[in-house]
Amino acid sequence: MIVASDASPIIALSAIGQLSLLSKLYEGILIPQHVYNEIITPISDLPGKIEIQNSNWIKVVSVTNRILVQALEIELDRGEAEAIVLALEQDADLLLVDERRGRLVARRLNLKVVGVIGVLVEAKTKGYIKTLAPLLERLQLGAGFRLSNALVKRVLLEVGE
Repeated sequence: MIVASDASPIIALSAIGQLSLLSKLYEGILIPQHVYNEIITPISDLPGKIEIQNSNWIKVVSVTNRILVQALEIELDRGEAEAIVLALEQDADLLLVDERRGRLVARRLNLKVVGVIGVLVEAKTKGYIKTLAPLLERLQLGAGFRLSNALVKRVLLEVGE
């Protein structure tokens, strides 16, 4: 399975100590150069910085269609644009992206999209995590993720919590 990712899912999962779920669920992740640079920049203290540098299952791949990246940058930030183009170029089975606009654009381009919540639900379903509720709370409190109460209730109900 080919999986491409934007920075947000990697940062969020790292912030709650669950980045390794990606390697368990998907074997490997492709990220564009800009996403890598966003996370590991020397002035950054973003979660995931060390993990991404030491990972052998996160691969950095340069995108080639710069024209499409520029066109997508009208609506999106560069990391999201490159992640979408990378997913298209690599014929990815899945794109990990959290931002609403990025998800809409990716779906418009017929990409299958999952965000960090979807990753956590899949991990719970496959038995890699026991309970989802504490991770959702940590996402909100520790990673600054904005989740509506209705979404949290729906997701917890979906996984039987």
